Amino acid sequence: MSTPLTPQQARRTADTIRFLAADAVEKANSGHPGLPMGAADMAVALWGGFLNVNPGDTAWANRDRFVLSAGHGSMLLYSLLHLFGFDLSMDELKNFRQWGSKTPGHPEFGHTPGVEVTTGPLGQGIANGVGMALAAKMAAERFNTPDFSPITHRVFGLVGDGDLQEGISYEAAALAGHLGLGNLVYLYDDNSITIEGTTNLAWSEDVAKRFEAAGWHIQKVDGHDHAALTSAIQNGINETAKPSLIIATTQIAFGSPNKQGSSGAHGSPLGKDELAATRTNLNWELGPFEVPAEVRELCAGRVAEMKKGYDAWQAGFAAWRSANPDKAKLWDATWQKQLPADLAQQLLAVVDGKTGATRALSGAVLQKAAELIPALAGGSADLAPSNNSDIKGGGSVQPGAFGGRNLHFGIREHAMGAVCNGMALYGCFIPYGATFLVFSDYCRSAVRLSALMQQQVVYIFTHDSYAVGEDGPTHQPIEHTASLRMIPGLQVIRPADAAETALAWYAALKYHNGPTALILTRQALPLLPRIEGSDPTQPLMGGYVLADAANPAVVLMASGSEVSLALEAAKLLAGQGVAARVVSVPDLGTFMAQPLAYRRSVLPAGVKRVAIEAGRGESWGRLLGEEGLFIGWEQFGASAPADVLAEQFGLTPAKVAETVVAFVKA
Repeated sequence: MSTPLTPQQARRTADTIRFLAADAVEKANSGHPGLPMGAADMAVALWGGFLNVNPGDTAWANRDRFVLSAGHGSMLLYSLLHLFGFDLSMDELKNFRQWGSKTPGHPEFGHTPGVEVTTGPLGQGIANGVGMALAAKMAAERFNTPDFSPITHRVFGLVGDGDLQEGISYEAAALAGHLGLGNLVYLYDDNSITIEGTTNLAWSEDVAKRFEAAGWHIQKVDGHDHAALTSAIQNGINETAKPSLIIATTQIAFGSPNKQGSSGAHGSPLGKDELAATRTNLNWELGPFEVPAEVRELCAGRVAEMKKGYDAWQAGFAAWRSANPDKAKLWDATWQKQLPADLAQQLLAVVDGKTGATRALSGAVLQKAAELIPALAGGSADLAPSNNSDIKGGGSVQPGAFGGRNLHFGIREHAMGAVCNGMALYGCFIPYGATFLVFSDYCRSAVRLSALMQQQVVYIFTHDSYAVGEDGPTHQPIEHTASLRMIPGLQVIRPADAAETALAWYAALKYHNGPTALILTRQALPLLPRIEGSDPTQPLMGGYVLADAANPAVVLMASGSEVSLALEAAKLLAGQGVAARVVSVPDLGTFMAQPLAYRRSVLPAGVKRVAIEAGRGESWGRLLGEEGLFIGWEQFGASAPADVLAEQFGLTPAKVAETVVAFVKA
């Protein structure tokens, strides 16, 4: 803890934040002034007394992480970043929510210096913070030594009523409590207001009891009492066996004579007259966007204190590197996410000549990848045996034992995706999460945020089609692959055999600026023949010619399990005098990003095109055009053996060939 602020200093700093936030929202005529005004006292207690960061090095590994889960209160964070020396000027605060500014409506990671995570979708930030705290525990287990501990920081966050009403927050809280993440401290802005009015319109649960039941340390304080807040934060830090929740009762829009404690300030500016009345009510003599000199001085002093701690850590870390060369080598390998130069070749060798379900082939590739890449760690939403997602011999992460690499998320797909995002944001790890493709809907919001934040998370989605069979339509994905392809920046790969599966993992591990979804089969697939002399890494182009014919009358495009179906159909077509080229397209997005000349070499102009995929066909539209044909299944499935469903859905070689002949001759 730093030199304590006096109550007067704390109040003056909190009021500075209140008016910076209210002035910015007023100028933009858009935003949420209520939360920053109500939570300012909490923020000052944390940032002014406990948080350890270095504004000059936002990537410092041992910095405390601060997660504003209630991202609609973004002006609270922007005001803090400005006051505490981050590269966020007063002009940026004045340009709140404007084109090209560093102060967007909700905090965006990578856009604004000091923002640790993109927040706004409520509850996601809570789960992201759990992922960060988990990653910190795992990193500490790997690197801390008796002579020096490189990882000693904590994860702090500010959460609101809306965060806690979202189900994802309790999934994540239950996991954090189970694991005993004592390095996690959340301040709960308990203002009892949402957009529609008071929370008791729809919410009457005892939050303290629920979190206590989940294994959290609970405190209740007045959220405007600096001394009480300071004491509670210190107690939360001292509690090392459990995550901490500090329930701070606050007044939304604190200080506003007519809007304090009401929903009127939740998502709208105070208004010119009310803002003036608030200045009078709080005895604030300064004009818009003015910061008192004494507040500038206090914040600069706090930054200087933090810089001393940073410098001491750097000196200790340098000595630690010299004394622990093996750990230093591991540090570089994990934090830099180093990959072997021949990674593709090594992964291909693991499954060379093998057949099987792509989920099983993926599991074999994962073992080799984990051997070569110590940053790789992850788990499944209670489906590891089905997803083939365990790292054999990797050990399980459990309470008090964070040296393992296998995570057990429980049946919590929502939280799994967001926790993986938190781990990726933390650094040091390349996380993966696994479940059935049909349940990707449960973690879709997190997948979207992975892409928005450009975070390297690998999503393993197995059981990818109606071939799940007897489990029926609830477990048979139809629209999911097409839907995932619509997320910008998400690399979606549906491999067709062993080689494509190995290269899919290679592509995922090379893609540091975004997430990857691996779409894998439950059923066994054959090893595909390739054109003699062709480049074995051709699948990395996203689409390539797998089998050819002289003067083809039609091109059959397919992904995953339907590639072998296309090959069999092509043989039947040849017997009927219809020459067909077969193109495997494991990654539509990557193929569409190739130069036009390459795409035309694969899909020649003037040749009819057919796409085959066991699901909806919207994502093939740009390749098919208006005159192409899609063969798939665009209704819900049914409960029956997979081979019966294939016959009923027209996805057998004979039925595909029959449909293609009619199309070519039409």
